[in-house]
Amino acid sequence: MTLFWIITAVLVLIAMAFFAIPMLYGKEYDDVASRDELNKAFFKDRIHELENESEEGLVENRQELVSELQQSLLDDLPQGEAKKSVHVSPAMLLPGIILIVGICYGMYASVGGIKKVEDWHDAVNRLPELSKRLLGDNAANEPLSDQDMADLTLALRTKLHDDGDDPMGWLLLGRIAMSNRDGETAEMAMKRAYDLNPMDSDIQLGYAQSLMLSGKPGASDTARQLLRTVIKHDHTNTQALSLLAFDAFEQNQFKQAIAYWTMMKKLIGPNDSRVPMLDRSIERAQSRLDADNKAMAIVNGAEAAGAVKADAAPKADAEQAKQQVTATISLAPDVVMPKQGDIIISVHSADGAPMPIAAVKLPLTTKFPLTITLTDKDSMMPQRKLSSLSEMLIRARIDSDGNVMTKQGDWYGESQKVMLGGDTKVLINKQY
Repeated sequence: MTLFWIITAVLVLIAMAFFAIPMLYGKEYDDVASRDELNKAFFKDRIHELENESEEGLVENRQELVSELQQSLLDDLPQGEAKKSVHVSPAMLLPGIILIVGICYGMYASVGGIKKVEDWHDAVNRLPELSKRLLGDNAANEPLSDQDMADLTLALRTKLHDDGDDPMGWLLLGRIAMSNRDGETAEMAMKRAYDLNPMDSDIQLGYAQSLMLSGKPGASDTARQLLRTVIKHDHTNTQALSLLAFDAFEQNQFKQAIAYWTMMKKLIGPNDSRVPMLDRSIERAQSRLDADNKAMAIVNGAEAAGAVKADAAPKADAEQAKQQVTATISLAPDVVMPKQGDIIISVHSADGAPMPIAAVKLPLTTKFPLTITLTDKDSMMPQRKLSSLSEMLIRARIDSDGNVMTKQGDWYGESQKVMLGGDTKVLINKQY
């Protein structure tokens, strides 16, 4: 900011100089010389007129008229002081100088955005501090507020504008964009970092994650290739294994997901705080895998075992119906569907606790109204199954960014309390 004010002061001084110098020193002029030049010009014009008139026969005594004209020219020669100059008192310049300064700085104060410029420079100066706080490298361990994140983004963009060949700067910008749910900026920044340094494993991981979150056609294939490259060079990279496991689970490749999560457990050790989460993920994938295997076995053995199980089937179906809940989901007329996202249907305890007991994610292309049945297979934790609830609430939310956390603007709806084994209706008509 100091340089900025110095430059503005220099420009204002130049403007003041253009105004003050001519006024202070005045303009010196020669009155005699000016009058003499005027008489000479008049004499020449009159001589030219006399020549024309003489040629036309209008003047007979041309020489006499010329002599009279010469005599009048001699009689009109000025006498006295030849040169004069006009000067202005410095005190008379003061109002003009004040006016110039007032107009310059007044106009800038009203239309120049000085507050934004100051905030911008302040954000740039805070870049080292904000970077340390983002990475948790500060004594107070103070979290970043939304304004701090905005300042950090602005400062990083400024730095990258001046030094666009800094891959780690682009990587940090991409991570901030992902935390702010700005997928487009995240993918752009991660790709720029990858183009600058394609061999760095952190950059490969960041770029892969941004591609997985983008949902673009073919992006997941590129992300898997990047993650496998990371594993090839470092088979102990738990972050890459976690992303591959998540992707495999989303692709219904439950065996592969279980293999990745099991490998992670062996790498981090039994005392790591992430072990319970990995156990839940493995249990959930195993449950889905068992369900798929069971369904396949039923299909393959339906003809052979159909007669034997004919009598037991109604009893089994009735028992299973008591361990599930069915919901019909519909949309209110004013609901505006996002361009991308998912439909998340979750089961909660009757007291309305935010942590779901069971959940299902459906693609946004699913047609409404839709009817879905949730069972113990959809439970979030093996230790607490859906069938352990006697009463429950069903919630449905249209998620616009692929993040399990709610976001401002997401549409949702909630059912009345429903008994286990019952059915209910959910109307999506509210917005966060």
